[in-house]
Amino acid sequence: MRRSLKSAVLAGLALTVVLGSMIAIAQDQGGRAGRGNFDPEQMRAMMMSRYQESLGATDEEWKVIQPLIENVMEKQRDARSGRGMGMFGRGGFGGPGGQDRPGAQGRAGAQGRADRQDNAERRGARGGFAPESDPLIDALQSALDSQSTSADEIKSKLSAVRDSRKKKEAELKKAQDELRNVLTIRQEAQLVLMGMLE
Repeated sequence: MRRSLKSAVLAGLALTVVLGSMIAIAQDQGGRAGRGNFDPEQMRAMMMSRYQESLGATDEEWKVIQPLIENVMEKQRDARSGRGMGMFGRGGFGGPGGQDRPGAQGRAGAQGRADRQDNAERRGARGGFAPESDPLIDALQSALDSQSTSADEIKSKLSAVRDSRKKKEAELKKAQDELRNVLTIRQEAQLVLMGMLE
């Protein structure tokens, strides 16, 4: 079970790296061709075409599978929002905006929130490939940004984040089960390797 989870996480990370590379290439090509930003719909269509090819799905099968894959992708993105910040926070060492820690000369408070908003807008401009900002996580981060926040308030916001994550994980599992129900065993195995299913 632990090995399966580790494999799924590694596959998901690999997919994220590949997508990031594709996005960077598309942006670079878009800039060279004078077209400005790349077309997120074109990128999405390319991804879906690769999924269909990898699964060996006919056009009729794909009409059923594609919306379920897109639903899983959306639920995975939602479930991962705010995760993986680690010790470096959202904006580099020390949290949002860079050096947000006691005694440091960072951009705390309103500036940190403004930086997070700017990042969210940039993610939107990229077609939503990165997780969107989560208001509950933002509220918890804002509480942590202030040294005057009470322990009870932090505990309450932390509980809200945990409850939200449990709900999102349940929604992801449901979406994955719905997808799994329409697949052949070969297609299911392929999507496990691609990080779409567990």
